[in-house]
Amino acid sequence: MATSKRKRRPATSPEARENQLISSAIDLAEKQIQDGTAAAQVITHYLKLGSTRERLEQERLANENEVLRAKVEAMASSKRIEELYEAALNAMRNYSGKYSTTDDDEFDYED
Repeated sequence: MATSKRKRRPATSPEARENQLISSAIDLAEKQIQDGTAAAQVITHYLKLGSTRERLEQERLANENEVLRAKVEAMASSKRIEELYEAALNAMRNYSGKYSTTDDDEFDYED
């Protein structure tokens, strides 16, 4: 029996190597399912992946990730707005002749 093996470039990172192994495992599972030699666990795994429940779960996870990204962006935006307000307040204080209170503004007098 002749087998054709694809030559793949060596992985350049652990993540790429993991993806290669996952791809090989999926290829093997597909071949076993087609040949009728797949273990019950393999068949069950792919049946679950195709279920409506799994698709809804994946959609829920994707939505949660989107919400988390939006929260991170909102926090970063809030921080930028805070910095802009602070800069504007300092500019107004300086313009009105009042200086912001910092450690540099305090004077130590020695007798």
